[in-house]
Amino acid sequence: MSRTQQKNRALHMDQNPVQKIASVIATQKPKTAFSNPFKVSFPLMTRVFVYGNLKRGQPNHYRMFDSSNGKAEFLATALTTQRYPLVIATKYNIPFLLNLPGQGQRVHGEIYEVDERMLEFLDDFESVPSMYQRTLVELEVEDGGEELPAGTTTQVFVYSTTSYQPDWPSRRSFQSYDAHGDHGLQYVYREARD
Repeated sequence: MSRTQQKNRALHMDQNPVQKIASVIATQKPKTAFSNPFKVSFPLMTRVFVYGNLKRGQPNHYRMFDSSNGKAEFLATALTTQRYPLVIATKYNIPFLLNLPGQGQRVHGEIYEVDERMLEFLDDFESVPSMYQRTLVELEVEDGGEELPAGTTTQVFVYSTTSYQPDWPSRRSFQSYDAHGDHGLQYVYREARD
C-alpha cells in the first residue's frame, strides 16, 4: 500500500459515519452541472373555485376525479367576498359567473387543489379564453380543514366570463347553482348538444 493510500485510509478511519459519507460524495463527480441526488420534485398544484356543474352532486363533477384528466382534491366550501352575477344562459342552460364584481350575489362554491394536468383539462373544458377566462377571485372559506380554516380568506382561480350577451347581467342571479334547482332550466350535457 502506498503512502498516499495509507494516509487516506487513516483519515477515513478517524471520521464518523456522516463524515465518511460526505467525503465519498465530495469526491464523486456530478452527472451534470446541476445534478442534486437529494432533490425532491413535487407536482405543481393550483387552487380553483368551482360554482356550477363541476361541484359535488352536479352533472360534471365526475370529471374532477377522472384520473385521465389529472388529479383534484376537495379542500373546502367558500363564498366570494364580492358579489357577482351567477346566471344560467344559452340554449344549453350553462351556469356563467359574469366578471362584474359588485353586481349579483356572493357566490357559493367549492375549492379544489388540482395538478397541472387537471388545470390544462379544466382550461380546455371551460373553453379558455373564448367562453371563460381563468382569473383570480377572493373567497371566504365556509368549512375547510387545517389548510383552509373556516372564516379565513384566500385567493384562487375561477372560471368567469367577460364574453356574454347584453341581456345576461339582467337575468336572475343565483347565490348557489344547482342543475336540478327550482329554476326549471334543464342543463344540456355536452354529448347531447347540437
